Amino acid sequence: MAFAEKRPFDVNRLLELKRISDPQISPDGVWVAFTVQSVDVAANRKPQQIWMVPLAGGSPRQITRDGAVNNRPRWSPDSRRIAFVSDRSGSSQIWTMDPDGGKPFQATNLATEADGVLYSPDGKNLLFTSEVYPECGADDGCNRKNLDADAASKVTARTYGELLYRHWTAWQSRRRSHLLVVPVGGGAARDLTPGDRDVPPFSLGGPDDYAISPDGKEVCYSMNADPAPATSTNSDLFAVSIEGGEPRRITSNPGADASPQYSPDGKYLAWRAQLRAGYESDRWRLMVLERGSGRTTNLTESLDRWVNSFTWSPDSGALFFTTGDRGRQGIQFVPVNGGAARIAASGDGELDDMQLTHDGKTMVYTENTGASPVEIYRAFSSGGAPSALTHLNDATLSSCQLTPLEEFWVDTADGARVQSFVVKPYGFQPDQKYPVLMLIHGGPESNWGHSWTYRWNAQVFAAAGYVVVMPNPRGSTGYGQKFIDEINGDWGGKPFDDIMAVTDHVVASIPYTDSERLTAAGGSYGGYMIDWILGHTRRFKALISHAGVYDLPSEFGATEELWFPLWEFGGSPWDKPEEYAAMSPSHYVKDFHTPTLVIDGELDFRVPYTQGLQLFTALQMQKIPSKLLVFPDEGHWVLKPQNSLFWYQNFIGWLDSWVKK
Repeated sequence: MAFAEKRPFDVNRLLELKRISDPQISPDGVWVAFTVQSVDVAANRKPQQIWMVPLAGGSPRQITRDGAVNNRPRWSPDSRRIAFVSDRSGSSQIWTMDPDGGKPFQATNLATEADGVLYSPDGKNLLFTSEVYPECGADDGCNRKNLDADAASKVTARTYGELLYRHWTAWQSRRRSHLLVVPVGGGAARDLTPGDRDVPPFSLGGPDDYAISPDGKEVCYSMNADPAPATSTNSDLFAVSIEGGEPRRITSNPGADASPQYSPDGKYLAWRAQLRAGYESDRWRLMVLERGSGRTTNLTESLDRWVNSFTWSPDSGALFFTTGDRGRQGIQFVPVNGGAARIAASGDGELDDMQLTHDGKTMVYTENTGASPVEIYRAFSSGGAPSALTHLNDATLSSCQLTPLEEFWVDTADGARVQSFVVKPYGFQPDQKYPVLMLIHGGPESNWGHSWTYRWNAQVFAAAGYVVVMPNPRGSTGYGQKFIDEINGDWGGKPFDDIMAVTDHVVASIPYTDSERLTAAGGSYGGYMIDWILGHTRRFKALISHAGVYDLPSEFGATEELWFPLWEFGGSPWDKPEEYAAMSPSHYVKDFHTPTLVIDGELDFRVPYTQGLQLFTALQMQKIPSKLLVFPDEGHWVLKPQNSLFWYQNFIGWLDSWVKK
């Protein structure tokens, strides 16, 4: 199909894609199991099923079909069974099956359900998480009685006596996430982490925060034992016998310790650590403990980048890990005893989920780019080009125009260098001028790069006819910790100057951009920046603020993870009133002029939707053209298929109404 004949990659094409995740090599090196999520727009759901592909190459095939959710495949050590999570029995439970999907066996039937399964290396047990009542632990009868009592109660009030009383999209209930273990053949479960703490601690993804030792006798997990978890990032590692008993604390670092993994030979324990207490965006280091001697080594102190995920080499002699650098994420490896890190795989994309076969000769990993979603790849230690094991989205992608990301750098007035990425519009002609969409990322300690996303997809915006510009201002990750730290206490200062410097470059140096048709949009911190832009420049024709922080003092009083604003602004609003006022967009309402679409989710507890209501009220009272879009059933992210479709339609429609009249 000729380039000019290809369809625009609109939101409908985005929703056609199969979303691949979690590849798992069988111990015998024959198969790779993985999860595929599809989107059923009509049913407004996103079912997940488990697939399989030969490691040697071949056609992938789906091996689960019962139920709407089948995920997290984990191999038995002899490669004869796969443990997984499924709702096929009507609730989320742990199951096992043969590699072809046959002979399914339900290992748990808990009233509190089950998730996050691991197969013990000795093949005897299944470790998993369940949200139990602390007074019940693994006693299913006790848990069921409490669930029935809660369901029968006519009282709907919630009462709390301490922070953290809600998180992300859920109010804290009487239940806590615990690690439970059950024999592979079924039987009574044991609670390994009793008490009034969540194990693992609250997380939004990333590596597991628990692991089983190679001999199957010990479990290591991360837990925040701080008396005030709402203001603390101090999670530590603990170890407990898989039979249960008193845990022992392994780490005492004042920052976060997470993602433990035992070495295959059992001699070492590795994990990721942040050293500064209370700072969730401190640099993640790779630590390793020699279990026999107690000696701990920081393997990546000389590397000024975050360690995002890691895995052991089969011989326990090295660790492979991912780091983000200038909009890419590659795979490196470092000897277990320390030394220089070396590159294992890299490119213009985001590589992750790496695993190695037992002989160390083959590595499997996922890769995605700004123009292609996740697929699974295979590479050999002997060299040669990697090859894709999956091609599940080739038909959709080959029929559409997708544009590779381009990049440029801007030198700011104070000497910083700011990188940005650009996606050209559908049907691009170099002699034409196009409207510009500046996308501001959230975090703020995050970044734009050569990676795929189903939210804020630049290809969809480019398909609508926009030059999409994605700047990485101060605070962005992948440019060193100093670059990240420079946003602390200065949300509307240097980052705003960086974004304006990028905007200046776009209109002055990119000839196909129309300086009279500039727009900007952002979510979370990106929404904050849109709110800040409202009061500090009039150069944009239209703006979109999604889940944006509008009034910093009231945001502090309603958000949940208080360690975040406490670090970013050096204290609470009553301790630092001038600092909060200076950086709060609400203090600049009199300077608002630009038409703005405000989007929020009522279940957003990170940036409560009342922030958007306040912004919309201010815009309306100032008689500034504005529109409010609220999703009652969404949180910080818009995830339901039909809501996502509606979000993209309104997003693009709002911009079009101001720059395509």
